[in-house]
Amino acid sequence: MSERILALMGPTASGKSSLAERLAERFDGELISVDSVLVYRGLSIGAAKPDYPHHLVHLRDPVDPYTAADFARDAKRCMKEIIARGRRPILVGGSMLYFRALIHGLDDIPSIDPAIRTAIENEAREVGWPALHRELAQVDPASAAQLHPNHSQRICRALEVYRGTGVPLSSWQLGEAISQADQFECIALCTEPRAALHRRIECRLDGMFAEGLIDEVRALMARGDCHSDLPAIRAVGYRQVWAYLQGEVDLPTCREKALVATRQLAKRQLTWLRSWPDLTWMNTDDAGRLIQVDKTAIEPVKTDENNEIAAVEPVWADRIESLMRNF
Repeated sequence: MSERILALMGPTASGKSSLAERLAERFDGELISVDSVLVYRGLSIGAAKPDYPHHLVHLRDPVDPYTAADFARDAKRCMKEIIARGRRPILVGGSMLYFRALIHGLDDIPSIDPAIRTAIENEAREVGWPALHRELAQVDPASAAQLHPNHSQRICRALEVYRGTGVPLSSWQLGEAISQADQFECIALCTEPRAALHRRIECRLDGMFAEGLIDEVRALMARGDCHSDLPAIRAVGYRQVWAYLQGEVDLPTCREKALVATRQLAKRQLTWLRSWPDLTWMNTDDAGRLIQVDKTAIEPVKTDENNEIAAVEPVWADRIESLMRNF
């Protein structure tokens, strides 16, 4: 598979889906979702499930695990099938680990003794996940730098890989040949100033509550086999509503916690993106209007020496036009 493939990345609520849908309609494309929540059936409202058709949506039951390696395998299959149909694959989403697994590769990690994970979880109950995050920073600083001190699932995974293999998880994830990465044209959308992104996040979250997020989580809880430690239930929004339904917080607190968690998610996504090699930044306007993919200006964002967003310089959309036409 030698064709160049467009990958649209960005923080939550940045307008990725709208741009991707416009591109798919104009250039006979098919969208592949890069979202670690949308892969689970029954998670629609809180995952902002788009109406436009996407591949790799609602693949698994919430109790069944789905890994970045699973995604990379499924996405490669989808891309080949789309190309075989004479159409253009367009990747769109905000799950940066999924993008990394697909574009840069994940080496095969040996099976880890389950007893190691059990031991780590027991330690966490005694000393807390922030303490284990500090331990991880000593043995695998690259992985620790990408994780919040309370991101229990991924801290546990990184520690179990190190303890089980003696090799940091970040070293296992160094990736495949650069030739694979060269297949992808990676574009990141951002909304500046940051307050504009926060407004978009708040508006979307309130829309989710209005559309029935609480009832959606209630239905998952009523199944009887879902619990708060599942990756699907730990997703932003779902975790906070689950706590509300269990009587741990009142509704205003639930909403506020979900809002804060979503903003933190966007911050982590931007941190990932700022470290991504060969990335083109494009700015969405803070009014939330759809970017026009014709001779309307699209704005790539410049960064300063500290890799902070410094200025925006308008250019034409010829780069996307050329990419999509030269299939």
